[in-house]
Amino acid sequence: MLQYRAEFDAVVTFSNGGGLRAHGFRVDVPHPDVTEAEIAELFVTACRLLLAESVELSGVRIFAEPHLGTPGGPSERRSRTRWVELSHVISAGLVTYPGLPAPVITPHLTREASRSVYAEGTEFAIDTISMVGNTGTYLDSPFHRYADGADLAGLPLERLADLPAVVVRTAGAGPRGVGVAQLENLDVAGRAVLLHTGGDAHWATPAYAENAPFLTGEGARWLAGHGAALVGIDAVNIDDISAGAAGGRPAHTLLLAAGIPIVEHLTGLADLPPAGARFTAVPPRVSAFGTFPVRAYAAVPELEPHDHLRSGGWLPTARA
Repeated sequence: MLQYRAEFDAVVTFSNGGGLRAHGFRVDVPHPDVTEAEIAELFVTACRLLLAESVELSGVRIFAEPHLGTPGGPSERRSRTRWVELSHVISAGLVTYPGLPAPVITPHLTREASRSVYAEGTEFAIDTISMVGNTGTYLDSPFHRYADGADLAGLPLERLADLPAVVVRTAGAGPRGVGVAQLENLDVAGRAVLLHTGGDAHWATPAYAENAPFLTGEGARWLAGHGAALVGIDAVNIDDISAGAAGGRPAHTLLLAAGIPIVEHLTGLADLPPAGARFTAVPPRVSAFGTFPVRAYAAVPELEPHDHLRSGGWLPTARA
């Protein structure tokens, strides 16, 4: 079986004193776009370096070759993935965005009525839902903003599924508008950039749309210019919807023009590490349609890489 591997030099510093140098070390990695934080964590696990305080890598090279596996590597850890739910629940009457209608859910065929259709002891429920595409946690395709943009049916899965995630954490202390200052030190190329603003704390209340966090136009331009694959936010809109914005939508305009899907109304981003998670948000393939709800989620390695210098205060979520 073909396995991706990383080769690198490493300098390790131990918390109880001393250090270790490695040259040309190799470990199995789960995918070709693995981050240095992930490689360092795999290296520490493979060598069982329990007191490692810091790991500095250099000369990193990723390549593919058949291999039997590294102790503690991806082949041993697939069963230790943690799944994180990032979508809100949709229910009848739910107001997602001020001024848009709430979904209406009604039965098409009740269980009782179905008993006359199927064999004895067999029954089904078939329901209908009437809703706008902007309901719950949803994804915007370029067609949402541009008549000639890719619709939901035209989005490539490479933009939607199993994307390496980068979490930009401003919840609690950051500015309302996420800009270049919060982004410029990140590697976003080919990644899902998830803005953890804390806006979801007010979900389904009037406060959700008041002074809501957003991505600035300059921030959107920077992300588009640096090759982000997808951008998501845990707030009412990726743009500023306050009266002062006068209806401008620069983030939508710039990102969707660059073919970058947008996922709005995320939740649960506090449970993701700054890097190392894999993000998925896939809508159905509806033609001539721009926006639709998604089941957004992330896969997180049970042993999570933790960058203490850029974690924004994040620590792995405590689990019983």
